[in-house]
Amino acid sequence: MADLTELPRRSVWHGWGDPTHVKPLPTGGWPLLKFLGGIEPAAQDTPPVALEDVRLPDVRLSEAAREALVAVVGESHYSTERLDRVEHAGGKSYPDLYRLRSGDGSHAPDAVVFPGTSKEISDLLAACVEHEIAVVPFGGGTSVVGGVDPVRGRFAAVISLDLRRLNAVTSVDPVAQTAVVQAGARGPEAEAVFQRHGLTLGHFPQSYQQATIGGYLVTRSAGQASSGYGRFEENVVSVTMATPTGELVLGGRAPANETAAGPKLLDVVIGSEGLLGVVTEATVQLFRRPEVEHQETWALRDTVTGFAAFRDLAQELGHGIMPDVSRLSDDHETTTVMAQAGLLGVTGMGVLRARGWKAPALAVFQFEDGDKETLRFRRKRLAKVLKRHGAAKMTDSIARHWMSHRFRGPYQRDHLMDHGVFVETVETATTWDNLEHLYTSVQSAIREAIGKGWVQCHVSHLEDGGASLYYTFMATGESDPLAQWARVKTAASQAMIDAGGTITHHHAVGTDHRPWIDEEIGDGGIRILRAIKAELDPTGVLNPGKLIPEEGGAQ
Repeated sequence: MADLTELPRRSVWHGWGDPTHVKPLPTGGWPLLKFLGGIEPAAQDTPPVALEDVRLPDVRLSEAAREALVAVVGESHYSTERLDRVEHAGGKSYPDLYRLRSGDGSHAPDAVVFPGTSKEISDLLAACVEHEIAVVPFGGGTSVVGGVDPVRGRFAAVISLDLRRLNAVTSVDPVAQTAVVQAGARGPEAEAVFQRHGLTLGHFPQSYQQATIGGYLVTRSAGQASSGYGRFEENVVSVTMATPTGELVLGGRAPANETAAGPKLLDVVIGSEGLLGVVTEATVQLFRRPEVEHQETWALRDTVTGFAAFRDLAQELGHGIMPDVSRLSDDHETTTVMAQAGLLGVTGMGVLRARGWKAPALAVFQFEDGDKETLRFRRKRLAKVLKRHGAAKMTDSIARHWMSHRFRGPYQRDHLMDHGVFVETVETATTWDNLEHLYTSVQSAIREAIGKGWVQCHVSHLEDGGASLYYTFMATGESDPLAQWARVKTAASQAMIDAGGTITHHHAVGTDHRPWIDEEIGDGGIRILRAIKAELDPTGVLNPGKLIPEEGGAQ
């Protein structure tokens, strides 16, 4: 299994991660973007301002409130320093980064606290209730939907509660193949421990190098290998969460999803986005670390043919036989992937053009297994299904290139933003019978809203009933990039709902998707969420402005 335990330093305030990982576009990159979508760099580069030039609001915490927080965590773990406030002024969405890069730190919290124990978190929540301070739980800070933006709501002040000190894997049970992990442990930190025991969590979202176990849990994360290992929520055995009304402990008496003792209350916590409490610890189900892995690449005549082939993979092969990672790029993303692999010429795209395929769709797969014999069997089953749909085998170097670069996309966004390019992603999911309709509806909505630009999409996270769609789009930045973002984001989101898709498959709701949550879960669902919120957080200090619409319809 590839080494996925490398841990870059924590993300810089103006970008995704370690800035030394940001690479310029390869030779020919800018001409290609201009040719494909009319995208050109700005006349002048648009790098982030210096840290000292970020404009911050005054700290609004009263002296009594400050003393109460310091009494819990100590002076050394309470900060109003510029860097700490800026680093916690939002997540990693385009609006979050654009604001900070242009010097707007108005969303910054009044202070950042770094608790080291579950009791300190409980005591902090009590202090915040007493002094009416909003609390935003903060793990890796990788939200791309406004999930960690320090919204004050009706409160005079807001703090960011950073979980980085709760980063331990406290135990691993090799018999049950479970581990108890603190919520602030980042993906590579935890995975390094698991792999020393011959185990893996198998959860590798694109945010893997920065995101935390607690973040996976409260956003219903789906890693790239979900077709093999399942979504994160499927592998949660138990959770401990601190709330303003007391500690909540759910699960742990049986394997994940193996109890009939009433409604699944674990789902009160999973996907709760920090509105109900602060997750401090989780027990997760692990898997034996694979001994062999293999990547391969295929191409299909067009995207719709690819939809049918991927549906058969999910429904005929099922989990355990189908590849652990399955990704189908539409014709636009196929062009991008082939360009990145250096295969736009006769040995790559030219081979498909020679077949008369005008808009081919590229499929990349990753298998992980315990032995070579099982791997061969799974590969044969894959090939049988794909060949039935007329697929053509391509060089496996394309899949290997994608796998080795799969965590670099956000770094590329940083480079494009340095040159004034607007670039964003959205994702959704639906059933197989509705997939083509949803795909074309959202694609058309983005293209109309973006004007001249580039829109690409891929299918992943296959299930028997359906799959997800993930769009990446970019354009030359306009004079008001935030208005540009809002226009395209709104169009894409409304198209998802109108076409019968979900507003989010794995990015969560946050602030960005909240205007559509009532259409997703209905009035009854909103009432249930408000009732749970009132029970666990009656004063409403936890993460205001996220997930649940305000009473009376205000957003």
